[in-house]
Amino acid sequence: MKYYVLYNPLAGNKTCAEKTEKLKGIYGENAEYCDMTEITDYSEFFAKLCDDDVIVISGGDGTINRFVNETEGVEIKNEILYYAAGTGNDFLRDVEGADQNVPFSLRKYITDLPTVEVNGKSYRFLNGVGYGIDGYCCEVGDKIRETSDKPINYAGIAIKGVLFHFHPANAVVTVDGVEHRYKKVWICPTMHGRYYGGGMKATPDQDRLSGTHEVTTMVWHDVGKLRTLMAFPGIFKGEHTKHKFITLHKGREIKVEFDRPTALQIDGETVLGVTSYTVHA
Repeated sequence: MKYYVLYNPLAGNKTCAEKTEKLKGIYGENAEYCDMTEITDYSEFFAKLCDDDVIVISGGDGTINRFVNETEGVEIKNEILYYAAGTGNDFLRDVEGADQNVPFSLRKYITDLPTVEVNGKSYRFLNGVGYGIDGYCCEVGDKIRETSDKPINYAGIAIKGVLFHFHPANAVVTVDGVEHRYKKVWICPTMHGRYYGGGMKATPDQDRLSGTHEVTTMVWHDVGKLRTLMAFPGIFKGEHTKHKFITLHKGREIKVEFDRPTALQIDGETVLGVTSYTVHA
């Protein structure tokens, strides 16, 4: 048996390779370290492994997202572990009893993941699909990252966005065929887990391992800038749901349509110019 550690050098604000070095204290010489951005064919990669070899994914939520989408359709017989070496680590927050310092089994969490259709493409996702000011924050963060290596202050971007730059949209949310219409929508994510955005507990009652295989859409709507700013800190504890301008929908197929294009994020990866998305649980 051998351990193959697949690390993402871009994760953790490019600190993942350094953090991954700690695994040498666990696996010693019985591990091979692979830059996963250099793997071009996962079918070929897994074909070379023995059945009892173990894969360790090292990185953040975006790293897992990359892995599950690039291995779509590939039969994987090996055990898959996860070592959290990202920045947001929302998946780690959502897994009860998980230890950041010890790799844990990933397989049950990446089986039967929901998919999102956006701009003619389909993606599997781990935590959630953000639409509205959360997508805007990722868009701005990406632009900052192009010119700076400093950590991105998404909370600061969100506050400035609410006050000055981001304008809410009208939305139609269709849940298992039933249509709901909202005005002045600030955020409209659809979640597989409870957390996204670096600790925001958007959907406190969502269970990623639920036997019903449902997702939850949270709509922040019909409210102005000041009340949005006042209520926003509560999202980090899930307390925002007590407000009447928050509506939660559970379902197996959810479509969200905005009346103007805006950015969308899938596990932190940005897609620009989106007018609608559809999630299949």
